[in-house]
Amino acid sequence: MGHHTLHILNGDSLKANLEAFNFVEGQTKIWREILCEGPTHTVLESEASLQKRANFLQRYYRISKDDYRQKFSSELHSYKPNSQYDEIILWFEYDLFCHINMIAAISFLLRNNIQAPKFSLVCSGRVKNEVLGLSELNKTQLRQHFINRTELSTDDLEFADYLWTIYCESDPQRFVGQIKKNTSFEYMSICLRAHLQRFPNMLTGLNVLEHNILKMIQQHQILNTKQLLGYALEYQGYYGYGDMQMKRVIARLFQFLNQTKERLLLSERGKLAVAEKKNFYNTQKLEWYYGGVKKYDYLYDYESHKLLKL
Repeated sequence: MGHHTLHILNGDSLKANLEAFNFVEGQTKIWREILCEGPTHTVLESEASLQKRANFLQRYYRISKDDYRQKFSSELHSYKPNSQYDEIILWFEYDLFCHINMIAAISFLLRNNIQAPKFSLVCSGRVKNEVLGLSELNKTQLRQHFINRTELSTDDLEFADYLWTIYCESDPQRFVGQIKKNTSFEYMSICLRAHLQRFPNMLTGLNVLEHNILKMIQQHQILNTKQLLGYALEYQGYYGYGDMQMKRVIARLFQFLNQTKERLLLSERGKLAVAEKKNFYNTQKLEWYYGGVKKYDYLYDYESHKLLKL
């Protein structure tokens, strides 16, 4: 394996580790996006799509358009269409954040005819009794993940491309039929379920992540929102949200919180929400996109595990 290998990494910290450990060779590119949040377009590399993403990230995450252009748009434009490699290796993690980025990357490669006789995936996840990200692995663990990387078939690649198309369209119910598909993506089914549960619960108007954050306040001695952020990041499951995203989630829950001198408590509304005694859909609703669909255009039914269109 040498310079005709293309590595697509999920972040800068992984690149730093790979360079320090010095056991991979080839061309390295980093996929710096947050495609699990905000509007997306199937043809990610189009100017209209990049402009839409830049506007969203600047408005909601204070990422300047220049920063986005430098760290993502320019990197995307550095790929050469119709190029050929000996192997293309994708380095993405077990969570929804990474999986949405991964299917977008695969779709981009296929659309631009960037080819290799072998596509592989290095995907972190369960290690002994822990679930770890790629940058959390030590040298021995990361090398073992690399050696044991999963080869992706043409069917796997086309499946990922199809999922990206669904994500960018306005009918997320189409994901339901894809959850049990047998593919080489070990964590895809879990991530698709997690995505569906991001839509508001039909009983409360809160999604599963928002509901679980309120339950943490009820079940633990949490002093303030700063400590709550730590809990939410640690126990979020398969979402993979970072600080910026989780802070925004918590900020949308302030009506359910009551800060005392001693600790953070649930307000009366918070207690009703956790007990599923009142629906807060109307007070929570805003125009927020997951790909091609508005979050509040659907409700999640926890009994059928399906979405209901409003």
